[in-house]
Amino acid sequence: MLAENKKYHRVMLKLSGEALASDKGFGIDSDVVNRLCEEIKAVTKAGIEVAVVVGGGNFWRGLRGSGAGMDRASADYMGMLATVMNALALQDGLEKHGVDTRVQTAIEMRQVAEPYIRRRAVRHLEKGRVVIFAAGTGNPYFTTDTTAALRSAEIEADVMLMAKRGTDGVYDADPKFHPEAKMFTHLTYSEVLQKELKVMDNTAITLCMNNNIPIVVFNMDVPGNIEKACLGEKLGTLIERK
Repeated sequence: MLAENKKYHRVMLKLSGEALASDKGFGIDSDVVNRLCEEIKAVTKAGIEVAVVVGGGNFWRGLRGSGAGMDRASADYMGMLATVMNALALQDGLEKHGVDTRVQTAIEMRQVAEPYIRRRAVRHLEKGRVVIFAAGTGNPYFTTDTTAALRSAEIEADVMLMAKRGTDGVYDADPKFHPEAKMFTHLTYSEVLQKELKVMDNTAITLCMNNNIPIVVFNMDVPGNIEKACLGEKLGTLIERK
């Protein structure tokens, strides 16, 4: 696709940790990582600056640990470390495809990644490097969805792209259990909050609303959808101010 077709200059791509595990449910599926990296490479070739936030649910979830009796803060820190493993896997895959990449972490671990510095992240993006943000916000009690919203605001991303597995967008009910569920093609931030739609946590939605960052929720399982979403093609569910 030609660069002049692009709608966005800088995008934030949010990937769940489970997305990297595919149907295995745990760990990292190298075939999935390879496909994701191919699509991200195509986006960078179109002249679009790409930042990525990846979750850690394929290894650990803080809420799961705290539900089993673990201290919530400790469980969340473990989840942050899981996101670093996923970020390094994505970095390795992207660099094997010839894409310059940097991993920045909210918790310092200089032997494997740069510490998160906003100005440095923006400079990397301006130089055409993909920047992967890991370790969440560095604070417990915040999800990686909130991290993606926060980093989107900090780097002034044009859009936040929520890549989902097995769903084409936002529905009024879970289509797995309600075949009659209706998919929305357009929603406002207020509608998401009022209808209590499970797009992402309320903190993330509110951050996007307060900073006027549009959100696109789409199905990452369809080959080519990441590139289409980054180029601004009509896809999935668009969430914006009005």
